[in-house]
Amino acid sequence: MVSITETQKIGVGLTGFGLFFLLFGVLLYFDSVLLAFGNVLFLTGLTFIIGLRRSAGFFFQRQKLRGSTFFLGGVALVLFRWPIIGMAVESYGFVLLFRTFFPVACGFILSLVNIPYLNVPRSISRYGKRCLGSQSNGKTTIHEPGSKTTRCLVVQQLPRK
Repeated sequence: MVSITETQKIGVGLTGFGLFFLLFGVLLYFDSVLLAFGNVLFLTGLTFIIGLRRSAGFFFQRQKLRGSTFFLGGVALVLFRWPIIGMAVESYGFVLLFRTFFPVACGFILSLVNIPYLNVPRSISRYGKRCLGSQSNGKTTIHEPGSKTTRCLVVQQLPRK
């Protein structure tokens, strides 16, 4: 079991309040004070959770420098009372920063629920390289839906006229 320190508990609370104020600021037509307060609380909570050195290392990695620039620039724009432009820039930076995390989060959320329609992307990604879309000698292999094995159907492509 993972133990959580008191500092990390405070960080979770600060991050939660930050997200609440960000959501509330957007719902109140981009209220700049609420958005600025939410940004400050969110960043402070993130720093409390993972530590100052690790958060600085995360934001200033060479491959994430562009996303960090947009994210922190958007925070600065919100602090300077340009909330709509600041949130747009901040959102773009957030997507650039966390784009490698989105597939992991989607996989985790899809593993929590057992809805067959939502489990289709999981089966595609699981068998995608072996079955779905792999072409050889003019034949396309397609994963057989509903099967629990890794069998594939081979479909012969007809020549175009």
